[in-house]
Formats: sequence, C-alpha cells, structure tokens
Amino acid sequence: MTQQINLYKKYSLFSLMLMVVLATSCKKDKAALKDYDNNKINLVIADNFNLSAFSAALKRSGLDQTLQQGAGPYTTLAPSDAAFSDAGYAGAVGVMTANPTTISRIANYHTLDGRYELNKLPFLFNQELRSRGGKLYATHWIKGQDTILTLNGSRVISQNIPASNGLIQVLNRVLTPYLHDLLGDAIAAESSVTLFTQALRTSGVLQTINDAGPYTIFAPDNTAMQTMGYNSIEQINNTDPEILKRLVNYHIVKDRRFIYDYILSTGPSNTSRQAMMDGNSVTMTLVPDYNAEGSFTGITLRGIGNTNELNLVKQDILAGNGVLHIIDGVLRITQ
Repeated sequence: MTQQINLYKKYSLFSLMLMVVLATSCKKDKAALKDYDNNKINLVIADNFNLSAFSAALKRSGLDQTLQQGAGPYTTLAPSDAAFSDAGYAGAVGVMTANPTTISRIANYHTLDGRYELNKLPFLFNQELRSRGGKLYATHWIKGQDTILTLNGSRVISQNIPASNGLIQVLNRVLTPYLHDLLGDAIAAESSVTLFTQALRTSGVLQTINDAGPYTIFAPDNTAMQTMGYNSIEQINNTDPEILKRLVNYHIVKDRRFIYDYILSTGPSNTSRQAMMDGNSVTMTLVPDYNAEGSFTGITLRGIGNTNELNLVKQDILAGNGVLHIIDGVLRITQ
C-alpha cells in the first residue's frame, strides 16, 4: 500500500511538472506570435495575389530572408504578374523553374537599400538610382492630367505600398539588369545588328560611344542594313569610313532616352523631333494604344529621307553609359 502511495505521488509530481513546462511553453509561443512581424516587405508581397511571380523570385534568390530578417529600410520594385508573363515567365512556376542565376539577378536589380518615395523625386528625366543589382533611372514627369513615374522606361503603376521595413513600388514591366558597362559591348552582344556594329567599328564611332556618354542608339537590324546595300561585314570594311560615319551618326542621340521618355515629352500633336549626333533631326510619332484612350504603346521613327515610318524591333536595352533600341529600317538623310 505504501508503495502504491509513493508511486501515486511520483506520478502526481511528474504531471505537475509537465503542466508547468507546457504552460511555460505556451506563454513563450504566444509571446513569439505576438512579436512576429507579418508586415515585412516579403510577406506583404507574398500576400498580394498580383505579385506571386516576384514573390517566387525573392524566394528563389534568398532575398526573402534578407527582407524578412533585416531592419531595412528597403524599397522593392515589384513587377506585376502580367509583367512577368510579358517577359516570358509562366507565373510563379515559371520563375521557380527558370535559370537561378537569372532570377537572382532580377531580384537583386529590383531591390534597393533605403526608402525611396519616388513621387518625391524632382520633376526630371532619368535620375540615377542604385539597386543591389546596379544603376537604374527614375523619371518623374507630368503628362496631361497625370503625374507619371517610370524606371528604365517602365511605368510605376502602384506606388509607396507600405511595409514595416520599407516600401513597395509595382511596375508594369520586368526590368532587365544591364550586363555591359559600355554601350559598344551591349550592341556587339546583339546578333541581329552585327552589320551596324561593324559600321560603328569601321567608321571609328565605336570609340566615341564607349566614352562617358550617355548615348542612345537606334540600331538598324541586319535586314535593314542589307536593304541599304550593306550585305556583309567585308563590304562594310571596304566602305569609306566617312560615309559610314555619316550613316551611324544619324542613328545616335547624345543623351539617355528610353522609349517612354518620348511618350512623356511629346505634346498634343503626338509628334516630336529628336536631334541626332550629326545635327539632323528624326521625327518621332507616338503609336496610340487602341485599348486605352489617350495612351500610347510606343513610337515610330522617320528620317529626313525616309518615305515610310520605321518600327521598333527591340527597345530599352540598358548599358552602363546608354540605351540601345533596335529598329527595322535605316534612318536616311536623303531618299
């Protein structure tokens, strides 16, 4: 009987200790939950159904942990899911199965250390900012009744979404991190403009655009150069450099100009003139967006000697000292 009583006491004591431990654990869990901050940037993004692809990019790159654990402040430039779709990514699944180096570069390029309320920037074009992935350019401008913000020519469609450790800016396009400090290297990396690139080399202008800059190049693709009679690199090498210099200088702007910059700076006529490096001008005409009244999808170009409008093939390829656009024709001074 005594043995049973002792055993009962031991079980009672053990039960009491277990209850104390469980009670203490529950208190700690409640305290931890109370202290948990679910308003960090990465969690706000994860909670937004329209930013699932960018949330996946943060996870894939490991930046979600930085944004969760860091005090910040940070500013994230979050492309919408539609922007990722336009860039060729099939939603969050597409991001998670894409090249991890590419996704990490994108995530870092869209993350800034510091709190950037872009609407408080001066009303200027292409103000340089630095993200974790390199330089980018912010424009704050007024178009009609609207105040517009762009980054590398991409629209900011929702701004200053607050988080406990920073801000979120939503973009309508995925920004492509630049890979080349020099515009000459950026154009040499584009296989569709090898003939124009050779014209830059042979004319001696390549060295000019590799200087400080900034410059913007509207480079005709190979088909356009062949239409002008430049069928091979050898033929270009055998052309008078002065002739080539006149040709290429009519395709270069001594400034940094994204395509949306022309949309913002063009008046009610929807046409404007851009002075080129040779002193002649090119007419830029806005292309209406028929799905949104008063909006525009891009521009066409017409040189002094062109009889038709030239179209963009590729746009806003950023380099460290300028921007490259590829067009489907050669800008002509004479017919």
